[in-house]
Amino acid sequence: MMIETNPNLNKTILLAVTMASNFLNPLMGAAVNVALPRIGEELSMSAVGLSWVSMSFLLASSVFLVPFGKISDNWGRVKMFLYSNVLFGLATLFCAFSFSSETLLMGRLLQGIGAAGIFASNMAIVISAFEPHERGKMIGLNVMAVYVGLSIAPVLGGILTESLGWRSLFFINAGAVLLIIMAILTKIKAEWAVPDKAKFDYMGTLIYMFSVSGLMYGFSHLPKTEAIVFTLLGITGLLIFVRYELKHQNPVFEMQLFFKNKLFAFSNLSAFINYAATFAITFVFSLYLQYVKGLSPKEAGFVLIAQPVVMAVVASFSGKLSDTKDPRILASIGMGISAAGLLLLTFISKETPYAYIVFALLILGFGFGLFSSPNTNSVMSSVEKRFLGLASATVATMRTTGMMFSMAVAALSVHVFLGDAKIHAGNLDSFILSMRVIVISFTVLCVIGIFTSLIGRRKTTGN
Repeated sequence: MMIETNPNLNKTILLAVTMASNFLNPLMGAAVNVALPRIGEELSMSAVGLSWVSMSFLLASSVFLVPFGKISDNWGRVKMFLYSNVLFGLATLFCAFSFSSETLLMGRLLQGIGAAGIFASNMAIVISAFEPHERGKMIGLNVMAVYVGLSIAPVLGGILTESLGWRSLFFINAGAVLLIIMAILTKIKAEWAVPDKAKFDYMGTLIYMFSVSGLMYGFSHLPKTEAIVFTLLGITGLLIFVRYELKHQNPVFEMQLFFKNKLFAFSNLSAFINYAATFAITFVFSLYLQYVKGLSPKEAGFVLIAQPVVMAVVASFSGKLSDTKDPRILASIGMGISAAGLLLLTFISKETPYAYIVFALLILGFGFGLFSSPNTNSVMSSVEKRFLGLASATVATMRTTGMMFSMAVAALSVHVFLGDAKIHAGNLDSFILSMRVIVISFTVLCVIGIFTSLIGRRKTTGN
């Protein structure tokens, strides 16, 4: 059911607001990655500790995305989008004023909760507002906004970190979020919701939240004994969650979508694999370029910009292309190209030329851009209109849990080779060895993703 209080909805403003939101979230994350060495110096954080500046945000997003997707469908997608931006803006200011590693991580957790509500609603809003034949193009534009944010972030983050300090990243982002909030309040007078009088599934929500938290926390701290316990408890909890949701009359997560809709299931699995295999590359190579190559944050940003620039260019047309071509084929080809880019990065060393690194990042960016928009189109076009919020939350959950898994693999590898030590001249060889293990693991994942992207017939619901 669609509730639209303003029949003359300005779709251009709506598209601009959702694109701006999709631009700012990755801008924040990627810019912070470039600033990590400076943050580590000021707040005295180890390499593993620095990884949690990213992982705390991703963990909170992963935990809250599924329940927020359900709530946004029933309560209102624009309401969820608005209040989540408010929380995200306040949390960003909290990060800017943080005075210790603990307060910074707390701010990042709050940012993640706000981002969960944004991710759970913005794509569903776009799908609700535009006709089916426009969806691929609109999805492509929103995905492009993500990659434009990623493109600008390394350079902008490096320049701001060097000139104004790392806190300036958070102040500027908070100001931009304020503009988004004002646009929502003044320009978007429509609402989409599917009223549901059934009781909210609080028990399923709690099982899910504790299970995901335990799994991600435990995995990132392996091979410690307590980490093994947390990981096993998390996996057990997720199995209990699946069983519970299948029996619940009004589940927080429609597990039947995975069991009865093969395209939905495997497109989401492919999204998880792609983000798991690519996200931590920026984190790892930011440290590599600054600690091993001796570059400044700004100089490292100019190298890292290669990947997201190509992502933005390719995503701008791959979404539109998926309206006329089978998105499974496009996504699978993109995954294969990503695997090729990662394979090139497995040969990294202290002496690797910058041109080689940039070339590999360009290949990786092209593959990712070709994969993402068509894959998202597959997910969103495979469900009924009443599940759009849930579908948006699900694909966002796959993205954030994939990112979280990617960072956990990176943190685990760094921890195995460096322990809790800070990166310094004496352990650079160990750090590079940990990088190779990370990239080889990601390459294997991408190869698997080539095949998962092809499974399931193309389905259009006509929503």
